Amino acid sequence: MSEQVHNRLAMVRAERKVSRQALADAVGAHYQTIGYIERGQYNPSLGLALRMAEFFELPVEALFSLRPFRPLTDEVYGRKQ
Repeated sequence: MSEQVHNRLAMVRAERKVSRQALADAVGAHYQTIGYIERGQYNPSLGLALRMAEFFELPVEALFSLRPFRPLTDEVYGRKQ
């Protein structure tokens, strides 16, 4: 059984105003695959994760993690875990 990969893909995509289709076209994936990844129903391959990070010009760990992300407001406003 594969380990779940947590992601912030939907949040970043919305912030950058990028559609699933546009992201899929840019990284060589199907738009439904992007939705599956965003919902945690599918883990991206390493290559796909790296292409998405490159597309958004972010480090891959800003998009994907093996542990759940802290709420963004906690990170921005410094709330301790």
